[in-house]
Amino acid sequence: MNGPKTTKQRGINTQLTHGGYDPRDFHGFVNPPVVHASTVLFPDSQTMRTRNQRYTYGTRGTPTTDALCTACDELEGSAGTIAVPSGLAAVTVPLLAFLSAGDHALFVDTIYHPTRRFADTMLKRLGVDVEYYDPEIGAGIRALIKPNTRVVFTESPGSNTFEMQDIPAIAAVAREAGAVTMMDNTWATQIFFRPLEHGVDISINAATKYQAGHSDILLGTVSANEATWERLSDAQLTLGCCAGPDDVYQVLRGMRTMGVRLDRHQASALEIARWLEGRPGVVSVLHPALESHPGHDLWKRDFSGASGLFSFVLEGDAPEAGAFLDALEIFGLGYSWGGYESLAVQVSLSDRTVSARDFGGAVMRLQIGLEDTADLIADIEKGLAAAAALR
Repeated sequence: MNGPKTTKQRGINTQLTHGGYDPRDFHGFVNPPVVHASTVLFPDSQTMRTRNQRYTYGTRGTPTTDALCTACDELEGSAGTIAVPSGLAAVTVPLLAFLSAGDHALFVDTIYHPTRRFADTMLKRLGVDVEYYDPEIGAGIRALIKPNTRVVFTESPGSNTFEMQDIPAIAAVAREAGAVTMMDNTWATQIFFRPLEHGVDISINAATKYQAGHSDILLGTVSANEATWERLSDAQLTLGCCAGPDDVYQVLRGMRTMGVRLDRHQASALEIARWLEGRPGVVSVLHPALESHPGHDLWKRDFSGASGLFSFVLEGDAPEAGAFLDALEIFGLGYSWGGYESLAVQVSLSDRTVSARDFGGAVMRLQIGLEDTADLIADIEKGLAAAAALR
């Protein structure tokens, strides 16, 4: 837990390499120490009474968590960042911080399914009025705002189907109404989109993904602007929801190379997405950086890049999808993404309500890793051939 650091703006890879920790603060060692802590001792009773020292208890931060959170603040332009044990916790903690019984909350219909599950179960049980909106609503969200609307929750591009939202327009309407805008920014990371610069109050990242980068860590970060930071920080302390020091250290280490990894993820994914367009058996490709994508203009206006995750629509249904997946050798069949390896999965869209539509086939999500694209294309070709054999 920390505040903003004012430094001369540097290139993104320079920020990633040096952000959050000065080696001169700890004997010149390049990486920060991993501090395992619960109890922190005070020098005397007066200091203990007033808590007049930087660290007072493990849940309230350590030099390790400060290093990560300060690095995030520098990337986000935020007033403060918290680190929590998972990406889902990064969603639930701010929602619990800003919603109470009787409040109304708006969620984009294309959110990450566990976020929707939390909204439909826990929030409703706590007395929150949950409503979903179409991702393409833009400033039209004004028609859904109620006097008791407290939170507008966004995710752009949409989970699995990659619809783009007009985030600045939505955030402006929410601010006029006194509502807090939250954004799950995991797909773009702080490198390709800075939510707070577009009117968002709270930026959420599943650092499990690109920040950690190696499919072996669970962690989330939540970065807030000045108006919301104190309440977010207080909620984390009240809930006791803090990340462990070893995971924090590993995520910070992963962030040092996130820029160069994302360059590769982006280039490979876009090459493969373009190759897939027009292939036999491929109905459409859902990648916002493609000119054919309905939200391409919004992506181009607001985002500076794209990550390695996108979907395509495979002609057919479950049998064809199963044949495609089972024929793959390099792509792993698994959930999550953002690691160094490529993954594939058929996604379910059964939870969609106001934005439900028929995509014309099975929606297949690809996480493009760091392998050679020629090998990945050859692997996908085998999958397409296996699916075609069933038609």
